[in-house]
Amino acid sequence: MPFKRKSSIRNQTDLPPGAAEYATGLRKWAPMIVLSLALMIVVLDTTILNVSLKSIVTDLNTDVEGIQWVITAYSLTLAAFVITGGRLGDLFGRKRMFMVGAVIFAIGSFITSISTSISMMIVGEAVICGIGAALMMPATASLLISNYSGRDRALAFGIWGGVAAAASALGPIVGGILTTSFSWRWGFRINIFVVVLLLLGSLLIAESRDRDEKRELDWFGVLLSSTGLFSLVFGVIESSRNGWWVAKETFTLFGQGLNPFGLSITPIAIALGVLILIIFGLWQWYQERHGHTPLVSLSLFANRQFTAGASVSTMLALGQTGLVFALPVFLQSVQNLDALHTGLTMLPMSLTLLCTAPTAGFMSKYFKPKHLAQTGLLVNITATLVLRQALTVDATWTDLAPGLVLYGLGMGLVISQISNLTLSAVSVEESGEAAGVNSMFRQVGMSFGSAIIGATLIASLASNLASGISSSTTIAAEQRPALAAAVSAQASDIEFGGVRQSREVTELAPEQQQELVAIAHEASAAASRRAIIFTTLFAFMALLISTRLPNAMNVERGTKPATAVTAH
Repeated sequence: MPFKRKSSIRNQTDLPPGAAEYATGLRKWAPMIVLSLALMIVVLDTTILNVSLKSIVTDLNTDVEGIQWVITAYSLTLAAFVITGGRLGDLFGRKRMFMVGAVIFAIGSFITSISTSISMMIVGEAVICGIGAALMMPATASLLISNYSGRDRALAFGIWGGVAAAASALGPIVGGILTTSFSWRWGFRINIFVVVLLLLGSLLIAESRDRDEKRELDWFGVLLSSTGLFSLVFGVIESSRNGWWVAKETFTLFGQGLNPFGLSITPIAIALGVLILIIFGLWQWYQERHGHTPLVSLSLFANRQFTAGASVSTMLALGQTGLVFALPVFLQSVQNLDALHTGLTMLPMSLTLLCTAPTAGFMSKYFKPKHLAQTGLLVNITATLVLRQALTVDATWTDLAPGLVLYGLGMGLVISQISNLTLSAVSVEESGEAAGVNSMFRQVGMSFGSAIIGATLIASLASNLASGISSSTTIAAEQRPALAAAVSAQASDIEFGGVRQSREVTELAPEQQQELVAIAHEASAAASRRAIIFTTLFAFMALLISTRLPNAMNVERGTKPATAVTAH
């Protein structure tokens, strides 16, 4: 008999007897605090790494490309295994997987903190921490689902999402302080102490798992999904270096060039990833038809509320990642700010977001979650337009603050609602699987966001530099072609301190070098303005998709209006 998936319809009695919903005071909200703290250290891990680039390059005798590979590999590991992490939680216990993931994350952080080479850092941060995070992330969301319902759940998700998003903005400040005052290694050592707190705090969280399904894991499905996602995300990330279509340079693997017909590795990797994921979908259908437990039930994608919410989250991640990428480039290349002061300039966004998200959780008592999310998306669109106008060469932090405050306000409204809108569409039993899929969509969105907007930024910067040099009256006409070519070819270095001193640059007279600096600053500002257009576009696409979200006060699918729950 074919395997039958459980219905996604749920009610409040689905919560386990020990759920926080039935407690009061600190005991009730302690699980939410612990789970928010867990998500915070996962988010901080990468942002701290970004800030500490120069110190790590010097300490490990490596280069920027080596550190970028650490960041890339971490994203790839997380995207590839987060679905598996959610499924393991469904089958063997979400709290158990959360604790196992936390321990693995701490081990990876320790190895990273004592790294003596870039390869050792890749093992610690990218592989071990990535696997730990892949177990922790879906578990945090599914444990919120299994511990809270109704408006309590909306509030819990509001705080959870707000803390996570604020962590991405506060990361540069934390990393800057630790790197400047102590060492970049302490950015990873503090994770060990936080994990100890998480393990102690997890004692207050009720265990939850799917007890009705077979204890089997689709290992072939794990291989297909992880390989397909790895290939897809790898292709997108490689686009900035290898090109979207025509190869900028030869891509080698085991000494063999992989650029047939002059193609970049990007379309090859993306096409391979799509093909493998199609095979994965067919395999899941086969598993379900023959009575086995699939890694991801295809019925999940037939759930309109879930797919709409996950799609909005993806678009939101695309836009947010692009904005957080473009703004630091502008602040560090045009305003010459260091990492700490870059974080301080972006502080209005993170503080507004941190305050708005939990407040919006309370507001869901009076306003429909869909309307709050859509209002947030409209505010986001407005914020990006305001920021775009403010990005001029002589802009100050006071010029940027209004747009950043608006963006934080919009993000807070959306984040407070979207995870609840998405994951309340499924049963508690399916929450781990759904949280894993939702996290995967968001992670892929983040990878696409940094790749698309990063590629746009660099291409626009190169074009603007060449145009500015060609039209300059200060630089001699015979010098312009060679100088424009040399400077444009180095455009990708601008995030890490500007254009290198090539022969064409060093031969310029002092007044010509000043002119070149002015051209570079204007080119960077213009490129940042163009990149932010994509953030606006992604927010608008999210707004269109949000029309498919449920227009109801109670978004828990199949429930009646919340009633009092007797204590257990």
